[in-house]
Amino acid sequence: MSRRPVKHSVTLKGHRTSVSLEDEFWDAFREIAKEKSMPINALVAEIDAERGMEIGLASAIRLYVLRRLKDRLP
Repeated sequence: MSRRPVKHSVTLKGHRTSVSLEDEFWDAFREIAKEKSMPINALVAEIDAERGMEIGLASAIRLYVLRRLKDRLP
């Protein structure tokens, strides 16, 4: 388990940016993208378009992953 967030580069609106997430969130995020048959960058763009400006991109991704995982619970 990582203790610190790990930076990964993504392309958003044609520009490279970095997003820092813990390894567990990256793993879950990749799995969700795979399940949706979407590239990571496309899923990041979808989340970015839906988030408000009051929340950072990394936080929006974490909340997205959390909601998806909670939806799987019985």
